[in-house]
Amino acid sequence: MGKKEARNLAVKAARSLYDGKGSDVVILDVGDITLIADFFVIASGSNPRHVQALADRVVYSEDITRKPMHVEGYGLGHWVLLDYGDVVVHVFREEERGFYGLERLWGDAPQVDFEPERRTGGATAGAGTDISNEDAHGPADAGSSDEDPDKD
Repeated sequence: MGKKEARNLAVKAARSLYDGKGSDVVILDVGDITLIADFFVIASGSNPRHVQALADRVVYSEDITRKPMHVEGYGLGHWVLLDYGDVVVHVFREEERGFYGLERLWGDAPQVDFEPERRTGGATAGAGTDISNEDAHGPADAGSSDEDPDKD
């Protein structure tokens, strides 16, 4: 995935988290300071179920055609990591986010503005579905594409 496609995926994930009432949603452009990923998307949920629901929103978003290569932490719902390769989505319970402080660790990374448009609050595709039992753990489709999120 190229840098532009990775950025578009990060923006779509951030918007999905924001629409799911995730708090303090940020995108960090870490591509120039680490080989781990090009972008980190970070958000907080108020409790374990909210953290899981936020992760579900990203995985089952109709706007995101790829599935994560790996999912960590879903069962406990304290810190769910969705690894898309060049984009890593971190969804924390508020307490864990403060403790681990990814924004402090990656403080040199510029933030990407994702321009949240609204809070829809409605259900999304797959809402209420537990990704821990889904095929979300497998590799993303090689032919999938994440087009420009502002393109309608």
